[in-house]
Amino acid sequence: MIFRSKPNLWFRYLLTTLSPRWSVRVLYRHCHHKKLNLDNPQTMDEKIQWLKLHYCQQDIVKQCADKYRVREYVESCGLGHILNPLVAKYHSAKEIPWPDLPNKFVLKWNFGDGGNVICPDKSKLDIPAAVRDLNKFGKLKFHLISAEPQYDIAEKLILCEEFIETADGHAPVDYKFYCFNGKAEYVLCCYGRGEREKPAFYFFDRQWKLQRLNKQGKDAPADFTLPKPEGMEQLFEYAEILSKPFPFVRADFYLENGKPCFGELTFTPGGGFDSGRLPETDLLFGSMIKLPDIK
Repeated sequence: MIFRSKPNLWFRYLLTTLSPRWSVRVLYRHCHHKKLNLDNPQTMDEKIQWLKLHYCQQDIVKQCADKYRVREYVESCGLGHILNPLVAKYHSAKEIPWPDLPNKFVLKWNFGDGGNVICPDKSKLDIPAAVRDLNKFGKLKFHLISAEPQYDIAEKLILCEEFIETADGHAPVDYKFYCFNGKAEYVLCCYGRGEREKPAFYFFDRQWKLQRLNKQGKDAPADFTLPKPEGMEQLFEYAEILSKPFPFVRADFYLENGKPCFGELTFTPGGGFDSGRLPETDLLFGSMIKLPDIK
């Protein structure tokens, strides 16, 4: 839920610059139509706002929110083997040597959410459009849009990574692990993103039992399930290793033919303004986050 129309964008820049606390209060009321409780936060979105103001400025959070520098953190956890190979890095789109890139690749900025160029076939890529999109996203002051200080990155980079292949040629399933105080409790499985008009999202627990924590899960038939992917238990273990230092983080992975691949670490999903989350899930997840003792 990031509004990027110019008037709204500049208003958000100004509001966060003047007062991050007022910024989260105004945006929270706009999203949830109620007052933000920062003195005694209870829901997940309330606690995310608290973390943005009191915790997300820490060096380790800023490192892990940086899609380039997080690679060093993953390696330090002994998980370098699950990193998607890095082809190259660039400071701007004009540095990219398009003829030298592989036929399939992914380009992404090392900050924020979005701005990716996913290229399964370079011969069909509209390079001028890709350059415009990369330049437009690169100009965003992303940390000011929703008062997310972890995205205030000193060195903005465009990363070129290998294209993740799938056996059927479709987009890979995105597995998002919700980790509370170092414990991976649930995985949100995202099927058909970028292909379907309405992608499928389902929560499962570690025993691969459907958890009716979102609308699609709640509306699923009583006996609904999906095949458990090979290597899922290992992904739960990797998520817990990476999330160990943090009160909350979402650890994202891909898993193709049993081979795990790290995606990213997300500390403030949706900026903490997820109006689509079920109220009971917002409360449940909030109860599972133990806020650090920070004055």
